[in-house]
Amino acid sequence: MTFVELAEKTLEKAGKPLSPNEIWDLSTEFGIADQFHTEGKTPWASIGARIYTDIRDNEDSSFIQISKRPSKFYLKRLVTDEMKLKQEVEKDIEKKEKDIEKSSNFNERDLHPLLVKFVNSDTHFKSFSKTIFHENSKKALKGYNKWLHPDIVGVYFPFLDYLSEIQEVQKAFSVSALKLFSFEMKISISFSNLREYYFQAISNSSWANEGYLVALRIADDSSLYDEMRRLNNAFGIGIIKLNPEDIDQSEILFPAKENTNVDWDTINRLAEENTDFKDFISDITEDIKLGKVKSNYDKILKDEELEKLINAKQIM
Repeated sequence: MTFVELAEKTLEKAGKPLSPNEIWDLSTEFGIADQFHTEGKTPWASIGARIYTDIRDNEDSSFIQISKRPSKFYLKRLVTDEMKLKQEVEKDIEKKEKDIEKSSNFNERDLHPLLVKFVNSDTHFKSFSKTIFHENSKKALKGYNKWLHPDIVGVYFPFLDYLSEIQEVQKAFSVSALKLFSFEMKISISFSNLREYYFQAISNSSWANEGYLVALRIADDSSLYDEMRRLNNAFGIGIIKLNPEDIDQSEILFPAKENTNVDWDTINRLAEENTDFKDFISDITEDIKLGKVKSNYDKILKDEELEKLINAKQIM
């Protein structure tokens, strides 16, 4: 028995749309899985992949995707009018989300000053930040640098909070309170794009002490928040929602899990591939030597400057 055959039999017996996890659980409950052998530790993931592929590559596929919130599948011949309506509603929601983003007068980089100001004043970060321009990276084979570079990087300097005597003790014990942050910026997050954006943030932010996915708009959807919580628990990338009306009221919806050891191999590759990131590392080194922030990080706009930007770009 194949994964596809197992899914077909389980869906037929269940008589309702199911997620890949539910298909596997019910196939076990129904005894269908007893006729199937797999050595994989996550058979539900294989079930989902096989169904996706079957729908994509086979015009005569027996399956149809009923929903994306979460992904649920069913057999075409058993689909009811109510299920078809639900499909249309989901497609309409996704189209509206894309239309809103396309009609915006601003792009992701226009949001950088908002984040830069927030993480500088927020007591959790106290960070100085720098935009990493992807176009300044070395040209490489297609896909080589995909999801390598974060949009913004940040640093917290311990000399802003600790007495020099305490810093000397830290050096003696070979410890440092310095922190590196990585931020992936998006205009809006919905259920349809969450997983893509989140795994992009994992890919380009996991080298830092803390990595974050940041957005201006996050859909008011309980299932979306449940999925964000699940991803945060599993992978540790935090999520920030910006508030353009009062940037200090921006929220860390889900805090990042702190990595006590940064990934120096990835940092080295980032510095080799991108001049902005290399300059960022050099600036940190210089400022640590001086014991004060003297380097050129992204400008922290004054309140009136930020308000002018928000109004000009209609960032709301």
